Amino acid sequence: MSSAQNIRDAQMQRLGQRLATLSSHVDAPDLQCEGRLMRMVGMKLEAEGCDGAIGERCRVISDSAVVDTEIVGFADGRLVLMPEGDVSGLQLGARVVPLGARAIVAVDEQLFGRVIDGAGHFLDDGPAPHCSHSVALRAKPLNPLERRPIREPLDVGVRAINGLLTMGKGQRLGLFAGSGVGKSTLLGMMTRHTEADVIVVGLVGERGREVREFIEDILGPEGLARAIVVATPADYPPLMRVHGAWRATAIAEHFRDQGRDVLLLMDSLTRFAQAQREIGLAVGEPPVSKGYPPSVFSLLPNLVERAGNGRVGSITAVYTVLVEGDDHNDPIADAARAILDGHIVLSRSVADSGLFPAIDLEASVSRAMPGITDENQQELARALKELYSVYRQNKDLISIGAYEHGSDPKIDQALRAHEPLRQLVRQAEQQKVSMTQSVNDLVNTARYLSGSVQANSNAMAS
Repeated sequence: MSSAQNIRDAQMQRLGQRLATLSSHVDAPDLQCEGRLMRMVGMKLEAEGCDGAIGERCRVISDSAVVDTEIVGFADGRLVLMPEGDVSGLQLGARVVPLGARAIVAVDEQLFGRVIDGAGHFLDDGPAPHCSHSVALRAKPLNPLERRPIREPLDVGVRAINGLLTMGKGQRLGLFAGSGVGKSTLLGMMTRHTEADVIVVGLVGERGREVREFIEDILGPEGLARAIVVATPADYPPLMRVHGAWRATAIAEHFRDQGRDVLLLMDSLTRFAQAQREIGLAVGEPPVSKGYPPSVFSLLPNLVERAGNGRVGSITAVYTVLVEGDDHNDPIADAARAILDGHIVLSRSVADSGLFPAIDLEASVSRAMPGITDENQQELARALKELYSVYRQNKDLISIGAYEHGSDPKIDQALRAHEPLRQLVRQAEQQKVSMTQSVNDLVNTARYLSGSVQANSNAMAS
């Protein structure tokens, strides 16, 4: 017994010495708690044996695949993860390593002219730069009392917007359009012509071929040179598409906080919502409106509210909203109208008539316009939009020849104004019209119509 006791005492002594040695190394790494992949259904991964907070990242490691994920929920002692990349090759029991950090965005001037994805990987052929700044992917929202009001107009180089739907620096505007009515073309015009220090373009959920077409044909070398493009096509996992929107916004925030005027173009807000819908349904959220779970409607204002004016600098944001089947009462379209500072509607009937950009003046409004333009411009814009509305309301009557000229002076005036209004809106894709020229064209159109009315009145009197 004494011999066995001596052996145990010697072992305990050696163990104590080893523990003392380890504790003396203050720079020794902490033990890392790893888990195991226990379940996968669709895009949802479940891991047990490890801990983490919502929004933190984990790395899933198997023999033939390594996938970065984000913690989006937990249930029954397991973490619910969403993958950022392709899950092919993952195996049951794969290692799950918590990284203990939230996603960050590397950013500085070296990103100008570059194309990256939602994870920050470069999609073009250029070398990967070493950015000197980093910001959080999802930053804290600004204090509303620290936001400067919208007081200065923004020249976007598009006559119809400058003159009739004037945008202000720091405004968040929705571009509502169905498929094939020219929303990408209008975005390209704004990218090339807008007077902004920095342009950030977020292409979320678009078809892969459209990404290159937008960059080469619509944006062009001149537009790309002063822009940063974040592209996450439709075949990317939903988490990557969501991160693409957040990354584009985080990059815009960085330059705004430096005191610059930033134009953020995001195509589209609808695809962002659809990606979040996939995530929400995968983790078990109930659908509440046409298949969209509650998290979609809470996430939309979180994204949009990060744009706007800050203490210094501004982010003027244009979000495209895909109106499926030309249904403007779609849940996403309806929610977007409530949280944005105005909307421009592109009409299929206007596009079919051969007018581009196909802006429906009757359905479009800029909520910031009254505070950034003078009363004369506002009155002229209201008068011309009223004539446009009168023509649209009586279009069928006019088209079949049932309207008799002289029956209604207002309709007569709308008939005379129809073609001048179309000329005011019409603009070639490569043409840039300054704010000053846009207002002059607005005044000249109104003066021409006023002269026509007066001349017609004099002729009738004689």
